[in-house]
Amino acid sequence: MTAEVKGPAAYFPSIEKKYGRPIAEWKELIRTSPLTKHMELVNWLKSEHGLGHGHANALAEDAGK
Repeated sequence: MTAEVKGPAAYFPSIEKKYGRPIAEWKELIRTSPLTKHMELVNWLKSEHGLGHGHANALAEDAGK
């Protein structure tokens, strides 16, 4: 029996499919960014990389862990 993926990781398959980059690459971009605050990262992912709010939020939330 497979456990249901919950939280930000639930968005990862659709992020990879829609934007064509693996999650590891997104995490590396976030890690090397000079931004540290959650909403700064969300806004940066939206404006610079064209992500939708939900996807950007999921990546920024996961990066903060």
